[in-house]
Amino acid sequence: MDSEDPQERPEDIINIINGLERYNPEAVGHLEDYLRHQCENRYTDSNANRTLLKLYQLNPDRVKDEVITNILVKALTCFPSPQFSLALHLIPPSLLAPNSRAELPEAIAKLRELSNQLQGAQYARFWAQLDSDDLYADLTTDIEGFEELIRVRIATLVSHAYREIDLPILEQWLGMDGPAALRFITDTAGWKVEGGTVKVPRNAENEAKKSEVREDVNVDMFSRVIRRAWEETI
Repeated sequence: MDSEDPQERPEDIINIINGLERYNPEAVGHLEDYLRHQCENRYTDSNANRTLLKLYQLNPDRVKDEVITNILVKALTCFPSPQFSLALHLIPPSLLAPNSRAELPEAIAKLRELSNQLQGAQYARFWAQLDSDDLYADLTTDIEGFEELIRVRIATLVSHAYREIDLPILEQWLGMDGPAALRFITDTAGWKVEGGTVKVPRNAENEAKKSEVREDVNVDMFSRVIRRAWEETI
């Protein structure tokens, strides 16, 4: 998944990002429509979304709270890449201050908590946090397949680090259990469940690699060590 330069990016958006149109206030509408298309079709163009946030900086009268939160939620689905932090730093501080724009500061603070948990691999806490407040459902409602996108990212990272893992632990990390968890593990991830253990296929990331450490010590180096030790005894 390439969230910086996705293949879905259309020609008109390429022209906005790479040309002077990225400073044109009229480009805001095009980028907002493009963000809506990303939300509906399960891909992310972080570069285009940052361009939109930069236009919001230059044109504060065009800022839409829902667009900002949608950009941040889309960035969440790209973890562990730093897309969330990159987008967050482009939001003007005035919009982050409490009581500045009604619900926006609270919404951003909530999303930042989710980001911290994902970046810290606190997956079980992430799902518990997501279910703890109805506001999260409102924030993610525009993002088609949000929970599955997160689960796919978690599964990808698990596959990089494990060859096998206890089923109950993986269920906690995926935020699901029972038949639903088994379907995701076997059908979506393509792994096998044997008893209470999930078997992850070997890949380039989780395969043990033999490392060879060679130290080249020539005669001159060895003689210097002997000479120094002899001199210290005199």
